Amino acid sequence: MAARRSSRGGPGSAPGARLLHLDTFSGIAGNMFLAALLDAGLPRRELAAELEGLGVAHRLRLRRVQRGALSARYLEVLAPARKRRLGYTEIARQIGRARIRPAARERAAAIFEALARAEARVHGTALEAVHFHEVGAVDAIVDVTGAALAIELLQVARVTAAPPALGHGEVQTAHGTLPLPSPATLELLRGLPCTPAPVAWETVTPTGAAILRTLVDEFRPLPAMTIEAIGHGAGDDRPGPLPNVLRAVLGRAEWLRHERVVSIEANLDDFAPEHFEHVMERLFECGALDVTLQHMQMKKSRPGFLLRVLATPDRRAALAAQVLEETTTLGVRIAELDRLTLPRKLRRVHTRFGRIAVKVTPRSAGGFDVSAEYEDCRRAARRAGVPLRDVVRAAESAGRAEIERR
Repeated sequence: MAARRSSRGGPGSAPGARLLHLDTFSGIAGNMFLAALLDAGLPRRELAAELEGLGVAHRLRLRRVQRGALSARYLEVLAPARKRRLGYTEIARQIGRARIRPAARERAAAIFEALARAEARVHGTALEAVHFHEVGAVDAIVDVTGAALAIELLQVARVTAAPPALGHGEVQTAHGTLPLPSPATLELLRGLPCTPAPVAWETVTPTGAAILRTLVDEFRPLPAMTIEAIGHGAGDDRPGPLPNVLRAVLGRAEWLRHERVVSIEANLDDFAPEHFEHVMERLFECGALDVTLQHMQMKKSRPGFLLRVLATPDRRAALAAQVLEETTTLGVRIAELDRLTLPRKLRRVHTRFGRIAVKVTPRSAGGFDVSAEYEDCRRAARRAGVPLRDVVRAAESAGRAEIERR
């Protein structure tokens, strides 16, 4: 489960959309996330004003520090010290009645619920029984709500992150000495890609892991973008080969959409060509983006075919199994690739042959291309008893006329 669906955008965000990439080479904590975005240009006064809607007494202290060779911002949430503990139910109510932007309120509630559910699971208790120490609870409430507000204030459409680096060792908690990564952190990262960090300290906190799990749409290297701002959020000063810093990169999506796809290939030397239509149908039903068959000459001069299937990475296993099931091959090759595509929109237009779907593709230099959907045109041509090309021309002409009227 390496892709999430919790920010405004999905894979392949629209050109010009605001992107946020988190470089988690040294992990992530709640205050590191917020500090990195403040360093990247998040307006501090606007954030502070929005956080007042929480109704929680606190103050933000932001200062510049040095972590190894990097200059970074360090954020502290200062709150009155109390001995009372706050339960998850009370915190959820506090966030639910906060006078903040609705989208940020929902996102903050989702982050805190993920955090509380992980704590409940690892400690074997009910969600309603999860409690946080008062100062730590206020710190987490502000960090979590601030993170949710930052996405709104910066108008981020899509969040990506490198797989977080996990340190080793042990940590002192209210529950005693625990191994690193902490049990709650590990629970929150279940199903997400991670990488080891060569340091004996906590790199990813439970709050940081909850933010990753809830906000990140995809774990991957830096996506294609025009970089606008870079921010560094500092954690505590730690010994080791890596500066304890989270790097945030803000930018805009390029004109071309950037996606990751997998290419699944198999060589077939005893495959009946008349079976290919059936195989192609099954592969498309299983989620293939494209399927091709190429003639080739194999060893000992035998004629054969190269079957190639393109798909999103999450469909690799299912489609590989389908190729092995439906063809005579004994194995497949899989490679992950970058794919750049033009943005496109599907619209339905009125023609004298009925409503036809057309694909509209804008061009970077201005203008657009319109192409009619084959299956719609084929059915309309059969109904009307006219040549297919007449329906295609009518649909594309109607598509261009509709766009020009807008």
